Amino acid sequence: MTSASSELFERAIRCIPGGVNSPVRAFRSVGGNPFFTARADGARLTTVDGDELIDFVGTWGPAIHGHNHPAIRKALHDAVEKGTSFGTPNPLEVEMAETITRIFPSVESVRMVNSGTEATMSAIRLARGYTGRNKIIKFAGCYHGHSDSLLVKAGSGALTCGKPDSAGVPEQVASQTIVLPFNSPDALDAAFKLEGNDIACVILEPYPANMGLVLPEVGFLSYLRDICTRHGALLIFDEVMTGFRLSLSGVQGIESVVPDLTTLGKIIGGGLPVGAFGGPRRIMEHLAPVGPVYQAGTLSGNPLALAAGLASIQLLEQSNPYNGLEESTHRIVQTLQVAFSNKGIPVKIPSCGSMFSVFFSDTDVNEYEDVLKTKSVWFKPFFHGALKRGVFVPPSAYETWFVSTAHDIDIIDKACEALAETIANLEPEY
Repeated sequence: MTSASSELFERAIRCIPGGVNSPVRAFRSVGGNPFFTARADGARLTTVDGDELIDFVGTWGPAIHGHNHPAIRKALHDAVEKGTSFGTPNPLEVEMAETITRIFPSVESVRMVNSGTEATMSAIRLARGYTGRNKIIKFAGCYHGHSDSLLVKAGSGALTCGKPDSAGVPEQVASQTIVLPFNSPDALDAAFKLEGNDIACVILEPYPANMGLVLPEVGFLSYLRDICTRHGALLIFDEVMTGFRLSLSGVQGIESVVPDLTTLGKIIGGGLPVGAFGGPRRIMEHLAPVGPVYQAGTLSGNPLALAAGLASIQLLEQSNPYNGLEESTHRIVQTLQVAFSNKGIPVKIPSCGSMFSVFFSDTDVNEYEDVLKTKSVWFKPFFHGALKRGVFVPPSAYETWFVSTAHDIDIIDKACEALAETIANLEPEY
């Protein structure tokens, strides 16, 4: 019997490239066809075939409260009764801006956009306009959305598809992007020595999470701050994934490093499309309409997205769930480590707060080249074994897992049991 998901996928591939609207959803790196979700509640997805799955993807980060949280649903209901889009300023834009600037000390002024890609793209344009320089530095494996300047040795779906450099990016554009290995002060020194007078900014995920989770070595972020200051380049923290998830103020709430610009997304939309970028007023006022750097968006500050996002942030401020999230994450990580060890499969499982990833490696993973050396031959059977037992993990060896407040102790225990059983029965697929 053909499943409902299979029928939908057959229809999709006839009218959507690859049958999906974001490449990693296609299951290309794990094989098989994707399932289609009918609804999501709490820590679970329900497929169109009626299968219930414990979800550790969390719509790639924003579902920190789980899916379909009643407070967020109510905020959306109240907002939609007033209209879905105005084309004029609305009060929720001001409330969100006040909330972000209150929570992030490095941000005095903020501009709302519609996605993380828009946020990073706009922040780089602002950095170039502010400094009068052309070149940017990014790190191999860090993903900052799909704008041309940033699709050079990108992570996330680009890495999963085996095409870190996208077709359609002109050589002249790519030549303005300097790509360095993460965690390498020496590479930074060399780049600034050669091109320092024309480097507008350094952009990075301070805790990279789009090639799996790779944590900075002690002192690396501080060194970045120092070298940018010395050479007059702006430091941009892409906290689209980490902002509000690792702490209320993201990595900046954990590390004593202050960026010049911050990009945000995911959680500030409560599951709806949204993004933002901000920094000191002296930099942000180079944006139109007060400055010469143009940026615009008809749907920026959409009232539905901001209503959901404000409800999500209010829940975080009221409950301060970060210790509990870390404990749940630690419980899963420990289960995985013990199960893989018992099976004789070497793994490294870096984690921070409610984020972690699984690398099939017997050596530490500190940068992109280390990621490429991991033994991903184990991942495909691991993914399908977990899915068969009712646990949905990211369909790529190069993505991060997310834990939510909806993953209560019973769900965590059930997931741990399923994952341990999966690993016990694991065989490599070559």
